[in-house]
Amino acid sequence: MMNSHAKTAPAQDPPTDPSDQDDGAGSDSGTAGSVNSVVEGVLTLSQLCAQLEVSTQTIYDLRCQGRGPRGFRVGRELRFRASEIDAWLSRLEREDELRHRTGGR
Repeated sequence: MMNSHAKTAPAQDPPTDPSDQDDGAGSDSGTAGSVNSVVEGVLTLSQLCAQLEVSTQTIYDLRCQGRGPRGFRVGRELRFRASEIDAWLSRLEREDELRHRTGGR
């Protein structure tokens, strides 16, 4: 029984074994973390419309006019990066402010 315990002890302590550190498992978890952060920053069209309280047609119309957020498709579904939505909303605010300063379009 002592021999089986001695064999399992090194497996329970991976940080002290250099071969376990170099097997790429750490890089996989780093990749998974960065993939999660990328995916967390992506909104679907439905999510964007719900947050802005507008219809999907409004977003489609704005995009056709060149005034909508930049997006990308995953299959047939339109997606938007949260950073792009923030930049787009900032552009809309600036345009609106300029329009009000000049008294029109």
